[in-house]
Amino acid sequence: MKMKLLGGIALFMVSAFALAQQNFSAPDQATDALAKAIAEQNESAMNELLGEDWRNFLPPEGVDPDAVDRFVRDWKVSHSTVINGDIAHLIVGDSHWQLPIPVVKNASGWQFDMQKAADEILTREIGRNELAAIEALHAYVDAQQSYFAMNQKYAQKVISTEGKKDGLYWPTTPGDAPSPLGPAFSPQVPGTGYHGYRFRILPDKDTGFAMIAWPVSYGQTGVMSFVVNEDDEVYQANLGSDSQKKAQALTAYAPDKNWQQVAP
Repeated sequence: MKMKLLGGIALFMVSAFALAQQNFSAPDQATDALAKAIAEQNESAMNELLGEDWRNFLPPEGVDPDAVDRFVRDWKVSHSTVINGDIAHLIVGDSHWQLPIPVVKNASGWQFDMQKAADEILTREIGRNELAAIEALHAYVDAQQSYFAMNQKYAQKVISTEGKKDGLYWPTTPGDAPSPLGPAFSPQVPGTGYHGYRFRILPDKDTGFAMIAWPVSYGQTGVMSFVVNEDDEVYQANLGSDSQKKAQALTAYAPDKNWQQVAP
């Protein structure tokens, strides 16, 4: 289920003056209204509740239809609005998932605050990207082991030369055995990375293999950088705003005291 974007013609018909967000006398009235708008895919109601620019606060790929479905299902299982002073949060489902958009109290009543939600949404997106990067490094280890079983050596590149199988990934046709690594490491749009991360094979100081992963945009798509070798133990470090430069400058796998092991 996906919320439909307004058509291009309708966008030009929207008034230049932003509509005031709707206020409520109690926070649970606001959360009930939002749940109803989400379930009905009501774009107009979403604009009134969250402000016309609410989509600007979402990840670049926009609303995840699977997440919308999960929210609607969890809402039907259970829901409550937890108040803490002048801020309230909606909690849904058996897992007590918290909506990242708070309801805040002002002089006119209770309304959703997308500005306060922005940091939480970004934090959650970074967390998902970092977990995906860690899982991708584990997949890289498995792929190298599969490649070694076929070739008695480790691959020195992720993407194979066109027409060859000298990397961990190569295109296949129906009936072919799959390559050790899937196409996710080769984004269709250059520079976009995989879940906000870029990857590079590192020379290992011995005869094994290693890889480093760093955020495409530090602080926006990720914070931590990660390394792994054939032991399949991932280490992490915050390389700061120069993450890309530092990651590309590494000449070998040799994590020092600045790198901490990621708990399995």
